[in-house]
Amino acid sequence: MTHAFSQLAPSLDDIARQGLYRSRRIIASPQGINLEIDGRKLINFSSNDYLGLANHPDVVNAFKSGVDQYGVGSGSAHLICGHSTAHHALEEELAAFTGRDRALLFSTGYMANIGVISALLGRGDAVFEDRLNHASLLDGGLLSGARFKRYAHADPADLEANLSKAAGNKLIVTDGVFSMDGDFSPLDELAAAAKNHDAWLMVDDAHGLGVIGEHGGGILEHYGLGQDDVPVLMGTLGKGFGTFGAFVAGSEVLIETLIQKARTYMYTTALPAAVAEATRASLKIVIEENWRRDKLRTLSERFRLGAEQLGLQVMASASAIQPILIGDSQKAVDISSALLNAGFLVSAIRPPTVPQGSARLRVTFSALHEQQHVDQLLDALAKIIVGRK
Repeated sequence: MTHAFSQLAPSLDDIARQGLYRSRRIIASPQGINLEIDGRKLINFSSNDYLGLANHPDVVNAFKSGVDQYGVGSGSAHLICGHSTAHHALEEELAAFTGRDRALLFSTGYMANIGVISALLGRGDAVFEDRLNHASLLDGGLLSGARFKRYAHADPADLEANLSKAAGNKLIVTDGVFSMDGDFSPLDELAAAAKNHDAWLMVDDAHGLGVIGEHGGGILEHYGLGQDDVPVLMGTLGKGFGTFGAFVAGSEVLIETLIQKARTYMYTTALPAAVAEATRASLKIVIEENWRRDKLRTLSERFRLGAEQLGLQVMASASAIQPILIGDSQKAVDISSALLNAGFLVSAIRPPTVPQGSARLRVTFSALHEQQHVDQLLDALAKIIVGRK
């Protein structure tokens, strides 16, 4: 008798042979720069909690108060009976923070991206995506049924060449800060291209909001762009804001269209109201505490300078994401494991998350790190990588 899924086992073996097998780690501590994994204390350089808000006492207390007031589950979708006063207040505050007419909460960034693209486009339309876009953006484009075209990474000229051939509604989609490279989208040039070809522009600024810009306004603040330049802005709440969920911000007509047509909004349970209350608390910290962004820049620059002095191939990034290009997947895994043994959690990123031959160590910083942590990591990298050369 053949066991169910027995034909899948060889595929798993093949993944392991290529150095691409993925395993979960079980965390026994709150998120922060110090983690406990399998009974070991580690310094964490793998988190997207850039501003160090995931375990901030004000955020934690707001969550607890939210549970006391609203309970745990939201009970239903937003359009039935799951949309609380906490959700509504957060949407209004996010709209004000981003300088937009309205904002709409989604349960995850993945759901937001799929829902938005599918709501705006259909057969006969066209979607243009940066080659290095996040998987959720690519999946959203493919699921929309629109003509799907990827343009060369951060290449407005290649984009324009493709835009000139398109018909129907046209949507340009890009990450703001690319999550595996840490570089910025050339958003000012993309906005100009969109206007030249009567296209819409959508930006996923998951890794920029709260982190980039003097006031944390993300990639749009960096370039000085507004709602007219970038009509669709998506942001996640589980990174710079330290909580959970996502939102889309834009014009009145955009948000009303999404409420009526975005299936991932209409047909899913709303995130807990207590999470909305926690995010309202974190948003206040994001706005008021500029020192967190200043410190992130200082730490990232210190690491970058030190890594370059060691002769490491640091990728071009002005963000809290500082990848070290390794190339071979197994070698990246081996270095990550050696760092783990030395007391540092640094993830090895491999295909299909990144292109073949570009496996890397994705080093990320938090405002809770100190300069001594940066120096300790550099010392470990010197012994593990430089010492092997």
